[in-house]
Amino acid sequence: MAKDRSHRDDYTGPLRRLLIGLLVLVLAVIFLVWRIDSPRVERFRAQVVDAVVPNMQWAIVPVTGVINLLRDFQSYQRLSEQNQDLRSELRQMRAWKEAALQLEQENARLLDLNNVRLDPQLTYVTGVVMADSGSPFRQSVLLNVGARDGIQDGWAAMDGIGLVGRISGTGRETARVILLTDAASAVPATLQPSGQTALVSGDNTAAPLLNFVENPELVRPGDRVVTSGDGHVFPPGLLIGQVAQDRAGRLRVRLSADYERLEFLRVLRHHGSAPITDPGALIAPVPDGMLPQSRPDGLGGTTSQDSLDTPASDAASEAENG
Repeated sequence: MAKDRSHRDDYTGPLRRLLIGLLVLVLAVIFLVWRIDSPRVERFRAQVVDAVVPNMQWAIVPVTGVINLLRDFQSYQRLSEQNQDLRSELRQMRAWKEAALQLEQENARLLDLNNVRLDPQLTYVTGVVMADSGSPFRQSVLLNVGARDGIQDGWAAMDGIGLVGRISGTGRETARVILLTDAASAVPATLQPSGQTALVSGDNTAAPLLNFVENPELVRPGDRVVTSGDGHVFPPGLLIGQVAQDRAGRLRVRLSADYERLEFLRVLRHHGSAPITDPGALIAPVPDGMLPQSRPDGLGGTTSQDSLDTPASDAASEAENG
């Protein structure tokens, strides 16, 4: 047995090497034939394909079926992904529909507010936002208008819809605007429709805090927040935003100004409200013809004609007529 096994090993090794060599040689010949660019070789390749491919059709059928099955599976997978995308887009469209309805209502309210007669002395200067502070601890932007345009510290800056901040520092050609979100910003405000007064204080977040509310029980999320005009810094009635409530239960303000797209700002010229020094001058004088007539009463005073018409005189006149 040991002798037969040794003889078998002696024949197996050279035979395996011979077969591998023949296979490599055949593959090399096929490669060379398929790489030679010659009309005769091209005709030979065509004859080989015509002779081999029809006879190998039975072997190509299962391969073609597997390929078609993989394509169908990929097609079903794409359909499933498209279905999920369509469902996601449908949810987004529903959210956009609600947002569009809210914007439509807000637009209608703003169109109604356009009929309000504003102060003719409250003009504005429009400036372009050139740069921001770039610091998480200071929220401010830089405008391309300054002292040469008459800009003064403390004036309000708006983006066309809501209040953005106030001027804090002016140069000849530039001015810096401290945003409402800055920690150094504090604006007196009025909450509508409850009429509560509060203070909008920035804390370097997108929604400033609402502090010192007189009666928080009367405040609801969604109430309008406008400037109150206290301190004569901002003119009254400028829109700031809407009341919101964070997870901790604190009242905040969802600002109406779009802080993500601050390109142009309106700086309102406001020189403060004129103080009233003579309250009596607010009442117009009464014309002479509308004053009641009076006559001496014999006691050093005067008695008006209306005071003579008493119930006693009416009773005496009725007795005489009777």
